[in-house]
Amino acid sequence: MKGLHIVSTGRYLPKMVVSNEKVGENAGIDDEWIVKRTGIHERRFCDDETNTFMAVEAAKKAIEKGGIDKSEIGICMVATFSPDNFTPSTACMVQKELGLSEDIPSFDINAACSGFIYALHVAKCLLENSKKKYALVIGSEVVSRLVDFTDRQTAMLFGDGAGAALIELSDKHNFYSKLFSRGNIEELCCPAFGDQKVRMNGKEVFKFATEMLPKTVCEIMEECNLEKSDIDYYVCHQANKRIIDNAAKKIADDEEKFYINIDKYGNTSAASIPIVLDEMFEKELIKEGTRIICVGFGAGFTWGGLLLEF
Repeated sequence: MKGLHIVSTGRYLPKMVVSNEKVGENAGIDDEWIVKRTGIHERRFCDDETNTFMAVEAAKKAIEKGGIDKSEIGICMVATFSPDNFTPSTACMVQKELGLSEDIPSFDINAACSGFIYALHVAKCLLENSKKKYALVIGSEVVSRLVDFTDRQTAMLFGDGAGAALIELSDKHNFYSKLFSRGNIEELCCPAFGDQKVRMNGKEVFKFATEMLPKTVCEIMEECNLEKSDIDYYVCHQANKRIIDNAAKKIADDEEKFYINIDKYGNTSAASIPIVLDEMFEKELIKEGTRIICVGFGAGFTWGGLLLEF
């Protein structure tokens, strides 16, 4: 079975920087309270940007860095739970704006904050039956539209942004994935109608994440016959710094291997992992041979992990 190679990445963050003081003023929380519980100092919110605009901008950067002909892209997929429209999909509009071929599948996938993990797996499966070489996989979210800023459990957590990856099948780059879902609507939910705001039971979500994140990492290492010394980095969904710190302790590996940027962007849901990967490429942390385990978790409950080799 072929592996998967991430050829290039790109990201887009909205221009508007929003402080803890701003998001906390209607929820009765301040900067110190937010930083202590989440590790977040600021986040970005869309002003005039749309989900589609951010997805397109992130994709353009990935395509430019990849140096490929757009006619070779055979799949366009956007992971999001905050699209501009129920229909048409964000991916269809990205396909149009980028001028991609019409003879390719273009669709959104919603696995909440696990969306990019799910999308990479699905895109790889589709590439195995595609006549074209590349797939464009994007995580793009405008969660600020869906936040109740009087709710202290969610007001400070979320930010907007997009990250994109251009991928191809490869015999040289190993890839392994595990995906899960539990069918839980009680602890974390965003209704489609009525009060369209994110609702969360913070204690239960924290309990779920701190259990599943290290468990998924350990399962991937065991099933791929890898030791902790074989892993260069862990890229976790940027939901809460305390969750990532807790996972690092349970996995008992060097905390420097756990990349964190939630302090700057907050929880950008399906966009968080591709944004991290793009930053890591930019900082030259990812090189030939780098091995990363990525783990996402979110509403649903959904969760999953990937082994990526570069």
